[in-house]
Amino acid sequence: MYRIASFVPRFAKALLGGAVLASAWVNLAPASYYDSVEFRLLDLDLPGWITALPFSLTPQNIVSDGLMSLFLFLIGKELWEALTLERGALKGRQALLPAGLTLGGMVGAGMVWVLVGSLVETAEEASFAVGWQVPLGSDVVLCFLVGRAAFGPGHPALHLLLLLSIATDILALLVTGLTHPDVSLRLAWLLLPLAAALVTWVLFGRPPAPGAAERQRRAGQHLLPYVTAGILSWIGVAASGLPPALGLLPVIPAIAHADRSFGLFAEAEAALHDPLNRLSHALVWPLTLILFLFGLTHGGIDLMAFAPTTVTVLVALWLGRPLGMLVIGLGLAAVLGLRLPQGVTLRDIVRIAVVMAMGFTVPILSLETALPGGAMQEAARLGLAISLLAGPLALLLHRSPGERTAS
Repeated sequence: MYRIASFVPRFAKALLGGAVLASAWVNLAPASYYDSVEFRLLDLDLPGWITALPFSLTPQNIVSDGLMSLFLFLIGKELWEALTLERGALKGRQALLPAGLTLGGMVGAGMVWVLVGSLVETAEEASFAVGWQVPLGSDVVLCFLVGRAAFGPGHPALHLLLLLSIATDILALLVTGLTHPDVSLRLAWLLLPLAAALVTWVLFGRPPAPGAAERQRRAGQHLLPYVTAGILSWIGVAASGLPPALGLLPVIPAIAHADRSFGLFAEAEAALHDPLNRLSHALVWPLTLILFLFGLTHGGIDLMAFAPTTVTVLVALWLGRPLGMLVIGLGLAAVLGLRLPQGVTLRDIVRIAVVMAMGFTVPILSLETALPGGAMQEAARLGLAISLLAGPLALLLHRSPGERTAS
């Protein structure tokens, strides 16, 4: 199996480091912490045709809406390559089982949230099914960190786990944006990312025709047109009402790229010099800092925030997602006659479901829009932190005798 680049576990450690520091800060000096991360750097009175909501620039939303779009770009690039490039892991019929597991996990988590929330939720500001978007997402880097320890760096199940966590996070964030009741989706603004991507592809991104001039070939290798398209795309997505963190995804197909997939976060991609891979290589070290800042600004866990919402989060992630993956995902596989990927057993699928019972990065991104009131949000954030205990549980499951641990 191919080797996964070393920056992925570094991302996970940076995220956890920021969250641990934030949690210590918020429990020792909560007023200081919230004053710092929610400090209004700038209040913008934007016209109604740009945004229907008042907008303030704070350290929190600079990280979540702006900088985290770079992280979504990186994982979106990996998913797009898996779907479209030669030897991509999700080409054709190969996509059916991962799609079933992904959708099954999301449906299970959402349904259990609604059921448990209706039974135990006591917050005055809560309404029926409020916040069901929170448990839909997972966490790519933390799932990878636990999965590598559980399966070994070269096991095929680790790569399936990466596929599922990437697809789950991107789809969950999209669903959160589309179903948020207070944001008016302004479809006209989505023409901006569409136009930026189309023009960029026509002028720079598409493969040059045979016999094209050398100047034309070199033009497609410059990064500035793609960066410009990314800025325009982000503006259009943000103004449309969708989560700004998704703002760079529309331009990914327009960027000149390699012809073949080497695998998710493959170490071999470091030797590739096409524009798409050059952009992703340039993001590696900045993203280490960005994930630390995300943990610092969004990962502060108030240990005294336990409430019924905490229980709802845990049941949705620990019970709803694994059951949805196993019942819906494997049920679809049985109906369609799908086979498990080579080297992956049913026991591996169960362990993948346990690992994906963790939720952190994308669920935290969903908190501010999906849940009303600070108390419910902090209770849910505590539940997300506790959900990470599913990682040690996955490590306790015994490995099958024939499982490989070498890369």
